[in-house]
Amino acid sequence: MTRWRPAGERKSPYITPEGYARLQEEQQALWARRHEVTAALAAAAAEGDRSENAEYIYRKKELREIDRRIRYLQKRLPDLTVVTETAGKRGRIYFGCWVTVEDEAGRESTYRIVGPDELDPSKGWISMDSPVARALLGKALDDEVTVATPAGTARYYITALGYVPPDEV
Repeated sequence: MTRWRPAGERKSPYITPEGYARLQEEQQALWARRHEVTAALAAAAAEGDRSENAEYIYRKKELREIDRRIRYLQKRLPDLTVVTETAGKRGRIYFGCWVTVEDEAGRESTYRIVGPDELDPSKGWISMDSPVARALLGKALDDEVTVATPAGTARYYITALGYVPPDEV
């Protein structure tokens, strides 16, 4: 029996220069970690019976996870397009833009529209493939945006936008 799964939705191939550098650093760190794990695996294998050797089983699993991530990065990095220029129209929302929106309850949220490989909700970075980002792209200051959410329709008003982080302005 195979473990065939249908292909996932294709991710956008765009990334910021900082995000691309982070992925390259991750790949280099994984290669270094792989060498350490391989050495530990060889030492565990030399201990004898592998079927009851917890260290050996753990290191094999760890090596599989590292190899999976390295394979992903080796396929993904060449396909990425690094976006170094901000959009020509500064008054509109495009890739890399910092956007502050206000919902109907008056709560403000600040997002940065980035590629799917650098998504980080704790920083407010949302993927350009997300419903909120797709609704925001191409809009201008003071526009109203409607987004379909699982809880229903949400309305947001764009209160600020820029291509430098809000804390640096």
